[in-house]
Amino acid sequence: MATVPSVSYSITVRLEVPAGGKAVSALTHAVETAGGVVTALDVNTAGHDKLRIDVTCAARDTDHAQAIVDQLEAIEDVVIHKVSDRTFLMHLGGKIEMKSKVPLRNRDELSMAYTPGVARVSMAIARNKEDARRLTIKRNTVAVVTDGSAVLGLGNIGPEAALPVMEGKAALFKRFAGIDAWPICLDTQDVDEIVRTVQVIAPGFGGINLEDISAPRCFEIERRLRELLDIPVFHDDQHGTAICVLAALTNALRVVRKEIGQVRITMAGAGAAGNAVLRLLLAAGARNVIVCDYLGAVHKGRDDLDESLRWIAEHTNAEGYSGDLRGAVKGADVFVGVSAPGILNADDIATMADDAVVFALANPEPEVQPDDAREHAAVVATGRSDYPNQINNVLAFPGVFRGLLDAQAGGVTQEMLLAAAGALAAVVTPEELGPNYIVPSVFHPDVATAVAAAVRESAGGRARGFTEA
Repeated sequence: MATVPSVSYSITVRLEVPAGGKAVSALTHAVETAGGVVTALDVNTAGHDKLRIDVTCAARDTDHAQAIVDQLEAIEDVVIHKVSDRTFLMHLGGKIEMKSKVPLRNRDELSMAYTPGVARVSMAIARNKEDARRLTIKRNTVAVVTDGSAVLGLGNIGPEAALPVMEGKAALFKRFAGIDAWPICLDTQDVDEIVRTVQVIAPGFGGINLEDISAPRCFEIERRLRELLDIPVFHDDQHGTAICVLAALTNALRVVRKEIGQVRITMAGAGAAGNAVLRLLLAAGARNVIVCDYLGAVHKGRDDLDESLRWIAEHTNAEGYSGDLRGAVKGADVFVGVSAPGILNADDIATMADDAVVFALANPEPEVQPDDAREHAAVVATGRSDYPNQINNVLAFPGVFRGLLDAQAGGVTQEMLLAAAGALAAVVTPEELGPNYIVPSVFHPDVATAVAAAVRESAGGRARGFTEA
């Protein structure tokens, strides 16, 4: 639940008020009294006696939005005509569409775009399949694939409910990197079925973006698809998050004048995101890391380790700490949370080392309240847009895929991920760098191009396979 009014719960109330007197100012006062924020007030129609007005305001949640409407309705002589939820209005009919890039104004153009002219292009591709990248949408198209099992912070809500999120992802691909992406929402959570389905649709795409698939199945799905396909397979929940965290941590450590190889890092979360973040931090030079899940620290002595947790135990926690998260945080220079809300408090952050860095990335409610963390940490980042230093995957995945598609890469390597993180960090200039600015805005014009250039250069033409740390 939002703690302050948010555009995510923005409503427009169409109402009628008397034309004279203080009716308009009463509307604004009513919204503010209810704790909302007026963002627009438009006179829709005007008459001698009545004004029809659209009042747009931000609320904290749906209950708060209703409370605002009730407050407006309580004003004398105000008549409510309609209440519209602006977020739902944005989603009516979906957020993306397909449209032709070529004109189809006459018979000549139709015969070239479709039959009989298209047959010549099809035969050329039949002789040389590589021409599909040059002569079709394959060169600039990504499949955004989900099974709906781990959607945002909502859990296993299914493929239909995942579709609005995947549409949004596709819209971001287009907006930030000019890539045509399409949602593929699968009505199965069987690993074999998912792998086979993606395998057989892959010829129509230049890359596969796996999205919101729960761990540990996501690890096997990604691994098997990389072995089967000759196009990049990228699980954004893992590697997009890892790129953004490493970029942000690179700059945060510059602010506090510490080196990644010398700091002690405590992580909360050993799922898809946590696993990938850990691997990239280790590849970047981190040496002293403890990872905690809901049972406490991951260490070699635990008897519940699956393959993923076993890898973590073998590559971290060299001293074999076996306590809980709070104990692991004591004396740590860095905390990275990709787990659950409210698992730490201000007192826990106070036990960290001087000039501590706290990344509380659980969304929408972080592992520790940002204001509490700021009392004791030098740099704080979250996944939220209402605080500085938002760690948002849109900083990474559009540019990563732009670079992969431009290089006609057949896979993704650890070196590409490191290059992407380095390029993203470098967008923040030394003059701009500070405790409240360690990552650029998602709307910074250089983000996608810088990341794409780094990935393209790292690919060096046509990459094959995936190199683990």
